[in-house]
Amino acid sequence: MVGAIRTEFLRYKALGEGAMAQLADSDLTAAAPGSNSIAVICQHIGGNLRSRFTDFLESDGEKPWRKRDEEFEPQLTTRAQILDAWNAGWTVLLRTLDALSEADLERRVTIRRQELTAGEALLRALAHVSYHVGQIVYAARATRGEAWTSMSIPKGQSAQYNDAVARSARRSDPAAS
Repeated sequence: MVGAIRTEFLRYKALGEGAMAQLADSDLTAAAPGSNSIAVICQHIGGNLRSRFTDFLESDGEKPWRKRDEEFEPQLTTRAQILDAWNAGWTVLLRTLDALSEADLERRVTIRRQELTAGEALLRALAHVSYHVGQIVYAARATRGEAWTSMSIPKGQSAQYNDAVARSARRSDPAAS
């Protein structure tokens, strides 16, 4: 299960990075009034992951050094800064996941003094990341408009995709030969 959780986190990491790669640097820091820019979302995800997964099994996931409210203040101005903040969180998360055993998923951890199993905390973090990556993709898609390159099944191409998957499954099934 730890491997499956890691794979799913990496899927969302790649999705966010694919969306950001389609944007100009200035698009990363632009935001509609009352909204967070992609830079701010990356700053928040990085801060959240660093806090939650530093000493994951030993200390509360809301670290005293974290300044969550500041994560929502625009601070990052370059693509390099944005990706550094983003990757700092992902590095801590992935290092933690690589060290976890299946048995660790049943261990008790705390987040803001709330007790959860490690498995529950990972699912909660995955849902949190997917929510914010969805925001990144939505903002990037809106910015790119017709120039957007789909990172999943393009609109109107579900049947072709399903046919390709079925053909691939038949080729890899020895019983189908």
